[in-house]
Amino acid sequence: QWCCETNIIFKALSCDTVPHFTTIAAFVSSSSVQIAQLFEQVLLVCHQQGLLGNELFAIDGCKMSSNAAKEWSGTFRELAAKRDKLKRQIRYHLEQHKKLDERESADEARKARHQQSIDTLNKAHDKITDFLKTASPRMGRGKKRTEVKSNITDNESAKMTTSKGTIQGYNGVAAVDKKHQIIVDAQAFGEGQEHHTLVPVLEKIQQRYQRLGISDNIFANNTIITADTGFANEANNHYLYQQQINGYVPDNQFRKRDPKFSEQKQKYGKRHQDKAKGQKPIFPSTSFAFDPIAMTCICPAGKSLPCRGTRPEPDGQQRALFGGRLLQCRHCDLKEQCMLTPESANHRNGNGRQVSFLLKANAPPNYTDWMKQRVDSEAGKQIYSHRMSVVEPVFGNIGTNKRLSRFSLRGKTKVQGQWQLFCMVHNLEKVSRYGKLG
Repeated sequence: QWCCETNIIFKALSCDTVPHFTTIAAFVSSSSVQIAQLFEQVLLVCHQQGLLGNELFAIDGCKMSSNAAKEWSGTFRELAAKRDKLKRQIRYHLEQHKKLDERESADEARKARHQQSIDTLNKAHDKITDFLKTASPRMGRGKKRTEVKSNITDNESAKMTTSKGTIQGYNGVAAVDKKHQIIVDAQAFGEGQEHHTLVPVLEKIQQRYQRLGISDNIFANNTIITADTGFANEANNHYLYQQQINGYVPDNQFRKRDPKFSEQKQKYGKRHQDKAKGQKPIFPSTSFAFDPIAMTCICPAGKSLPCRGTRPEPDGQQRALFGGRLLQCRHCDLKEQCMLTPESANHRNGNGRQVSFLLKANAPPNYTDWMKQRVDSEAGKQIYSHRMSVVEPVFGNIGTNKRLSRFSLRGKTKVQGQWQLFCMVHNLEKVSRYGKLG
């Protein structure tokens, strides 16, 4: 709207009309299908202009807040508890309202405030009740198939952990071609974990290239796929191996295996970690005596911690879990040095010190080992070094220059339309700059 008022190009394109910003927003939110089709047409123009190299695709995600409040998030149990709390608050205000009615000189202003609070709380209570009746619990896709937090405002969004804190939003995933940083695929996912998004993105690229007549099998031409550690797990490595895709997706330990980064933490990492504010040094797992044969664990205080079982890791290995008993940790003289939150052992629903150990079993080679060999090779290091320079400037352009700092819509379909719209504008900018004239 502001551009239509001040920019001569926009004034010419809009025939000197100034549509209201809500009209523009309604048009974008209702045109997700058309935006997806236009995105593919622009991509075809990029191909015809020779802007696609199809030699290396870098895949990454950009987590952004959406038009949903994270205060309305929670598991079904947490939402039910919140509803019960609202009931108690409503009951309190009703009692106060009743007492004021019984007085001869009632304060009408106080009565009005109580009545307003009752109406507001009733709306919130009914909102939670309707959601619990109509929706189903959301299940995560992590190591354990457990319930994740739902959101009453937009249940397709999710709580995500970012470098700037926890947000309620979507993860905009983009696949970028190396030659001119053209976005070949853009999808929005309402889950914080990225590892399950790799296969849908690769399948979408394959289908789009076939539909546009660019290539019957783009990955058969030895096209390189790179993605960061958030996309790495055994299932994705298995998919890349079975589909014979030339992929490089490192695990989160790949830099520790590289001698070039042996002193990186001391030189460029967080200095003075022992003096950093908000960080409490506690006994590390190496201070516990772990016997993998007898499956026992002795804490620094000399107490035996019971075994809580084992948990499979993404690479197929097993991790042994141990947890201190509440009475042990509650009266332990070392709990201030051993636990991040010692007060959690003071109540019956708390936890003692928890520690885990990786079982060094002679597991057979898996697809993660295959990927480690590729990434740790000299060729793999050289190829993966291009990932950040290909995809990160694209997110910088969309976020800083195009000013997409949050998704303003609700629902995965509408959010994906908004994400593809900005990615399409990015591609159009590339066409105007590097395309052939005439």
